[in-house]
Amino acid sequence: MQQTIKILLADDEPDILEIIGFNLEKAGYFVYKASNGNDAVTIAQKVQPDFFILDVMMPGKTGIEVCNILRNNNQLKDKPIIMLTALNDEQSHITGLEAGADDYIAKPISPKLLVSRVKALLRRTTNEDYKKIIQVGNLTIDPLKYTVTSNGNNVVLARKEFELLHLLASKPERVFLRDEILDQVWGNDVIVGDRTIDVHIRKIRKKMDVDYITTVKGVGYKFVG
Repeated sequence: MQQTIKILLADDEPDILEIIGFNLEKAGYFVYKASNGNDAVTIAQKVQPDFFILDVMMPGKTGIEVCNILRNNNQLKDKPIIMLTALNDEQSHITGLEAGADDYIAKPISPKLLVSRVKALLRRTTNEDYKKIIQVGNLTIDPLKYTVTSNGNNVVLARKEFELLHLLASKPERVFLRDEILDQVWGNDVIVGDRTIDVHIRKIRKKMDVDYITTVKGVGYKFVG
């Protein structure tokens, strides 16, 4: 019998906890609930959930702060995280994504959409092809350990920077369109723009000793080993 996926849902709105919790349980998940960031961290450390859904603006620790704590926890750092927000400005989304969130959903929330996004993230994180180590020249990318080594040097990347590099390096010389990158790295319903990609590419280039990424003007990016 397959083990039930444990999801931690953290939001200070009782209606969201009830409605979203009900729909997640109906979909077959076991749901833990927290009404503030401090309780979310305590529950996370105690029960080791498989998935996190965090409201950005919560009492105590914010969703961003909780996300940062999770990404620095060896047992929880690779678990998928969806952020819930009433904030529609692009910078707020970029801040959350750079903190390590995998996806963003704006309020008011469609329970059906949220459940579908949970399923999609779980499929991606359990994909065996995604887990394979990529070796291109002197570059090694290990998706299970989230490590990058270039010319023998360790390269420390934020989660989305890693996933973007991993996507491009998975098919060297193939041009990835901007929309395709947004879809595969951030999800096609996440409200982020082209600037988000450019910011992440710039940060990757700054951290690497070799520039493996080529810009195809007006089209997208490709990896050149």
